[in-house]
Amino acid sequence: MRKLDIAVLPGDGIGQEIMPPCLELLTTVAEKTGGFHLNYQHLEGGAALYQRTGDAFPEETFSAAAGANAILFGAMGLPDVRYADGREIAPQLDLRERLNLYAGLRPARTMPGLPPVLADPRAEQLDLVIVRESTEGLFSARTSSDRDGDQAARDTLLITRPVCEKLFDFSFRLARKRRERGKPGTVTCVDKSNVLGSFAFFREIFDERSRLFPEIESNCCYVDAMAMNLVKQPWNFDVLVTENMFGDILSDQAAALVGGLGMAPSADIGDKQAVFQPCHGSAPDIAGSGKANPTAMFLSAALMLDWLGEQCNVPEACRAADMLNHAIESAFSGGDLLPYEFGGKAGIREVFEAVSAKLALINVQNE
Repeated sequence: MRKLDIAVLPGDGIGQEIMPPCLELLTTVAEKTGGFHLNYQHLEGGAALYQRTGDAFPEETFSAAAGANAILFGAMGLPDVRYADGREIAPQLDLRERLNLYAGLRPARTMPGLPPVLADPRAEQLDLVIVRESTEGLFSARTSSDRDGDQAARDTLLITRPVCEKLFDFSFRLARKRRERGKPGTVTCVDKSNVLGSFAFFREIFDERSRLFPEIESNCCYVDAMAMNLVKQPWNFDVLVTENMFGDILSDQAAALVGGLGMAPSADIGDKQAVFQPCHGSAPDIAGSGKANPTAMFLSAALMLDWLGEQCNVPEACRAADMLNHAIESAFSGGDLLPYEFGGKAGIREVFEAVSAKLALINVQNE
């Protein structure tokens, strides 16, 4: 049986609460599908650790995480805990940059049974993915801003050919995979090439790489127009690929279309390593109350299983991902499981128990 090492970093706030039930679900689907075993290595990092030790992400923790088959995050950072220069504690950004996790995967998919955000019936079956470049763009200046006293500050936006080529190839391969699963399989480049030369360069490389995937339909859209389109007609898009800052903003907008960050998983993927975590933060205002929605954490775990299955050539992990996704969708499909942000009373325990119950049914049906 194949052993897969998972670095587990619950982090801060609700990250500590949503991680244990997520690991229980992962263990369950791994046992049911067989063929692989998940070995969890629990690591500490984040704002609370920084408060206690002065180091948010020790080097030994980074080394352990980097050596695992995959990294599973909860949530890191607290609004009132910051570095001396005013930045929040964000070890997840350090991991993206140091491990070259250039492809930030931000799926947005509606769940059957939950109240739709948009009135149009087409919004009830939204299923799109934003691929956010996660190592450069405007974020590349986050530790090296140029400050001219109290008169000016400058951050440099960086776009490089090597990263763009890998990012666009990843996006086209993702579209191809989605088309095999019945999705449109199209790629849209989102930029601001009509104003900034860096984005004209970004689009130029996109056009070059698109010619290597002639079977995949591709087009381009300015980011301001895309912000409007995601509200007016999000069902017309499949895979959107964009720069770091634009992706940060648009992915939250896309999450709002499916109910909020509690429904929004994510992955940051490189050539050989990847981090999986919910898009939401540590939510200190509800930490300890049990009200957090763990769905994004569970969906992120399913993304991890699917990636592990392909990366490590463990098809049973892909089957486990499908099983977990199906259980989550089935748990919501009846319409009586409503997280707090939807006006309901379902928190961590309720969502976990509903998903667990559906997993048990899947097991009976398979037998």
